[in-house]
Amino acid sequence: MKIQGLAAVVTGGASGIGAGVVKVLAEAGAKIAILDRNIELAESTAKAVGGIAIACDVANDESIQQAFASAQEINGPARILVNCAGIDTARKIASHKTGAHAIGPMQRVVDVNLVGTLACCAHASTAMLDLDVLDEDGERGVLINIASIAAFNAPNGQSVYAASKAGVVGATLPLARDLSRYGIRVMTIAPGLFDTPLAGTMDDKLTGQLLRRALFPQRKGRPDEIGALVQHICENQMLNASTIRIDAGFF
Repeated sequence: MKIQGLAAVVTGGASGIGAGVVKVLAEAGAKIAILDRNIELAESTAKAVGGIAIACDVANDESIQQAFASAQEINGPARILVNCAGIDTARKIASHKTGAHAIGPMQRVVDVNLVGTLACCAHASTAMLDLDVLDEDGERGVLINIASIAAFNAPNGQSVYAASKAGVVGATLPLARDLSRYGIRVMTIAPGLFDTPLAGTMDDKLTGQLLRRALFPQRKGRPDEIGALVQHICENQMLNASTIRIDAGFF
């Protein structure tokens, strides 16, 4: 898929990994729509790349539908969706100190990270079903979801977050099977520790412990490095129905 001139929707694109993806796709010539709850930051990021910003809560289906409709009205139907919107929680499922993990925060993480991702895939792919094909192979679009290596190897206190991201990984193959007849690919990226506002909330001791579990390089990744992988997935048609870890060999 040649990115130049195509419409791309990036959820959670105002900062962090999402902003890195936005920057790379914009440089490749995509028409960018950032969907984010932080509309002020989204507008600032969009302005820097000549894109548009739309307020959206991916845990709310009505909000998703309105945001996708607005993006399509301005940029045309999206051929690229990158789901970067996500939240974290760090709490043990039970302990003497904190008791049982509260259901409210647990539900919110699952609603944003898993249900929100699936809902955005559903609405984006529905809009792609009847689009003209882009090439002789019949490709119409690509959905790229951001999971986490926590889906495979999470520390204590991240059972809820890990479960939400494992759900995204587990959905990759059946999503691709659902959409293959329409020429729509589905891929998932599972990042390790990256330099984002979310990672910045961790203390130095925990950050150091995590970085020592990476083979090479032992540093935080840069959001644009995920952006580069997103670009490659868009451009390499043979990448489909799989999850790619980008984690410096985290073990």
